[in-house]
Amino acid sequence: MSEVSSPTNEDLIIKVQETPNPMAYKFVTSVTLLDNGKRTFLATDDYSEISLVKSLFEVSGVTQVYLFQNTISITHDGTLQSEVWVENIESVLRAKIPEHNSNIVQEESVVKRRISKSEDPEIVKIEEVLDRTIRPGLQADGGDVEVIRFADNILEISYQGACGGCPSAMYGTLDAIQNILRFELKNEDLRVAPI
Repeated sequence: MSEVSSPTNEDLIIKVQETPNPMAYKFVTSVTLLDNGKRTFLATDDYSEISLVKSLFEVSGVTQVYLFQNTISITHDGTLQSEVWVENIESVLRAKIPEHNSNIVQEESVVKRRISKSEDPEIVKIEEVLDRTIRPGLQADGGDVEVIRFADNILEISYQGACGGCPSAMYGTLDAIQNILRFELKNEDLRVAPI
């Protein structure tokens, strides 16, 4: 079980950053929000046991919540003006982070969907290239990419956080991922397909 020092509202630092996705904001906090890995929540997911996530989805317009280390990226549908929406999110974060447990266990169905890095040497290479070249930029923008499947030279990926639904993720970022992987793996036939 993770030990969390409970910051008060005065101790808690939250920095708000815009992302390339006009419908997503990145909130960087002075405390850890997730001990291990990364986690995406959609409005249709069961997040009822995670008070912080539950409260964020109660803010009008929230469509996705993405946790990674001390960062939370939140996507909205434009129901509220951005300034009002950001203020509402910050209020929830200040109220809920002091009681938040950062030791969130992944659901078994989510874990089963992922490819084990040790299953396939080609996946190991792909993950290494993504970790070194693509993920730092995506994570800086409040998002990430997850490898779902690789077969017949088609790499299926899932965008996470602010990258999900971002117009540039479907064009420029997708082309960059494909071109970098083709070059690094010396495989001109490799195609990248978002799912």
